Amino acid sequence: MRINNVKSLRSAANEARKQRKGIDTEVLVCAGTGCLANGSLEVLKALERSIRQRKLTSKLSLGLKTTGCHGFCEKGPLVVIQPKGIFYKGVKPKDVKDIVEKTLVEGEVIERLLYRDPNTKKRVEQYTEIPFYSRQLRIALRNIGKIDPGDIDDYLAAGGYAGLAKALTEMSPEEVVEAVTASGLRGRGGGGFPTGRKWKTCRNAPGDTKYVLCNADEGDPGAFMDRSICEGDPHAVLEGMVIGAWAVGASEGLIYVREEYPLAVKHLQRAIEQARERGLLGEDILGSGFNYDVKIARGGGAFVCGESSALMKSVVGEVGEPRAKYIHSVIRGVHDKPTVLNNVETWANVPWIITEGAEKFAALGTAKSTGTKAFSLVGKVKNTGLVEVPMGITLREIIFDIGGGIIRDRPFKGVQTGGPSGGCLPESMLDLPVDFDSLTEVGSMMGSGGMIVMDDRTCMVDTARYFLKFLVDESCGKCVPCREGVHQLHQMLEAICRGEGKPGDIDRIESLSDVIVKASLCALGKSAPNPVLSTLRYFREEYDAHINDGKCPAGVCRALVTFRISEDTCTGCGLCSKACPVDCIVGELKEVHRINGKACTRCGACRNVCPVDAVEVA
Repeated sequence: MRINNVKSLRSAANEARKQRKGIDTEVLVCAGTGCLANGSLEVLKALERSIRQRKLTSKLSLGLKTTGCHGFCEKGPLVVIQPKGIFYKGVKPKDVKDIVEKTLVEGEVIERLLYRDPNTKKRVEQYTEIPFYSRQLRIALRNIGKIDPGDIDDYLAAGGYAGLAKALTEMSPEEVVEAVTASGLRGRGGGGFPTGRKWKTCRNAPGDTKYVLCNADEGDPGAFMDRSICEGDPHAVLEGMVIGAWAVGASEGLIYVREEYPLAVKHLQRAIEQARERGLLGEDILGSGFNYDVKIARGGGAFVCGESSALMKSVVGEVGEPRAKYIHSVIRGVHDKPTVLNNVETWANVPWIITEGAEKFAALGTAKSTGTKAFSLVGKVKNTGLVEVPMGITLREIIFDIGGGIIRDRPFKGVQTGGPSGGCLPESMLDLPVDFDSLTEVGSMMGSGGMIVMDDRTCMVDTARYFLKFLVDESCGKCVPCREGVHQLHQMLEAICRGEGKPGDIDRIESLSDVIVKASLCALGKSAPNPVLSTLRYFREEYDAHINDGKCPAGVCRALVTFRISEDTCTGCGLCSKACPVDCIVGELKEVHRINGKACTRCGACRNVCPVDAVEVA
């Protein structure tokens, strides 16, 4: 039914809750991209068959639901059984019979499917007792893993669109802007610009036509926060955008989504259609006389189109190139009309701020970085996945308390925050509070929320080289400092990794970086040297070793490394021999193995599989 006013919205929400009250047991199957890739769709089908055959839906008042990403991606496919909060990880279709018969029918817990804490080695039954989840505070991700992203009634039952109703009927546009300003919300897409200030400037800009846009381009390698929100809670994004449109006086909007995010596009499009059908998008929203509609624009995957002015050119069919920053998009954006652009996570926070109150949001985090922030925690960390934590939490708490520490308990070396344009921070920075200003002060940045953890076998010179290669490929080429300067930086790093570094290279790198930062047109170029400058700042000894000693201490750069097997440590297990792609390792089982240095390609495969660290860098 079409929702024509606040009263009918409340009725629809109450009806949705009433229907769900009849469900005593709910089986939630993660259908985020990661779990789907691991086979959760097959698990879902097996559950559907088994439940249908045994007619458990009516017998047990059972509900089966697909949800978005629960965040604990590496443990998927995930199945959660509520209200008991039983958390099963790594579920396969063959496990479904036991889940149905033992857990759903008999009430038993299947030990082998429970999560095992990597530090205590104990099995954890309750979802809320797993450190990965218990230490989080979710606002932007509040509904993900709980609701069906394809069912608007599920969103309504969870309190969805209540923030929109409050904004349209109880608050003036100016009061909405004031609330967002008072909350201290800063843009979660990179620069951390105050959201309320942006909205106020756009609202006061001259012109009858204004636009409200959502940036779902998310081009950082290893980042998937926005993707998960679009896939798991698309209505939260739409609701935030409609509230923003009401606040600034916009009637049209666009969501700019990466072409590589097909599931996000599918769920967003379905949410738009559902919201339109129910009267929550389009004309006369909730009988208020306010009109606002949204379309989806697909991006081709250009990293530079995450920059606001380049994105706005791309959405109207022009080449995605940035323009000079003295032209502000809130004054002249899409079609040279006033435009507000925020990213997915920022929009998802807005409904919560309106319903719960600006003061409650502002009380979280730090004075200048309020609220929470979602991060994709990846790399050499035990618990990889999607997390949301209060601003001001330390890197140590995220990596070791939530992330569980380093894989195989190897020494921590560094963490890269902020995507390709961010910086790499050393162990001495583990107690640094994670907020916009603290990260910037030490040569890194918040960015959209990518966090890549590195152990002692990561070469920081090679890491900087990798990110520069990415930025070279993604530069739009419009300005010389970025187009040529970043290319030259990359060439110097390539030479150092090949063992061709020369005295004076570091001075040349720093001098060129200074020019790129000062002269580039947009933030891609201005921040491109960050990976190099931060690794020089905190890991200069590795550059010196590459250039002056002809060695790669981490054993990564092939031209500068030779491997040997320690006679004192080798147990003769043979794993190194099996992993070697060129069969250059010889030795009998339970005897010391040896590497034929002439045949060795220095790929490091033997070193990666050795369980006793017997493969050493010579």
